[in-house]
Amino acid sequence: MKKLSKLYMVLILLFLYVPIFVLIVFSFNESKSRSVFSGFTLDWYKRLFNNRIIISSLINTIIIAFAASIISTILGTLAAIGINSMRKVPKAMVMNVTNMPIINPEIVTGVSLMLLFVFFAARMKIEFGFVTLLIAHITFDVPYVILNIMPKFRQMDPHLFEAAQDLGCSPFQSFKKIILPEIMPGIISGFLMAFTYSLDDFVISYFTSGSTSQTLPITIYSMTRRKISPEINALSTLIFIVVVIILIVKNIIEGRQLKKNSAYRRS
Repeated sequence: MKKLSKLYMVLILLFLYVPIFVLIVFSFNESKSRSVFSGFTLDWYKRLFNNRIIISSLINTIIIAFAASIISTILGTLAAIGINSMRKVPKAMVMNVTNMPIINPEIVTGVSLMLLFVFFAARMKIEFGFVTLLIAHITFDVPYVILNIMPKFRQMDPHLFEAAQDLGCSPFQSFKKIILPEIMPGIISGFLMAFTYSLDDFVISYFTSGSTSQTLPITIYSMTRRKISPEINALSTLIFIVVVIILIVKNIIEGRQLKKNSAYRRS
């Protein structure tokens, strides 16, 4: 039975990662062939960094992802603090509402935001572009930040905040010295997750972007509709590497926090 479970796991991993491995290999292919590897080259990476459209979309994507992640982290942290202070029933209701953007299909969220922006555009002269993209990304990033921070509150001793105040700390000092260090790993994890989701989002960005401001996934989609260039393979390889690095950093932070909590409980 163990052998069958291991074989099943290997097959699942192959199914998930072999296409990515093939994409990475053919990003170094000398020819444009997607089936025959004719030789090693870095020309596609050089052409990629000389492509103004891709570089412009990449810079725009990074700016939007970084700005949306920072704003979402601030809003999500404040929201998590407020939710944690609620009673059991209101907290459960608010958490269900908060998780709806995560469960909701992206196309529904994208169309809903598009209609909302169209409604305000007719009255406030708002054009589809950077602002609408930023608001859309913040909308679906905030729930992920809350989702990462809330478990940290459950792991924390609820009486620490009151104990710090009994020892002479003000509410702000208690939050700064007790609460914030405890939930910081969740804040960092939420920021990294928000950044990752903003970086590769396509559906919601497609419905809320304008001609003056487009993200990298939309540009890649536009390019693949005409002809698939090996530059796409090179770009996808770089994106995959960045996402893997972010996930490794996230896991390291969570691992250190688990060790810290274990050591605290033993003591």
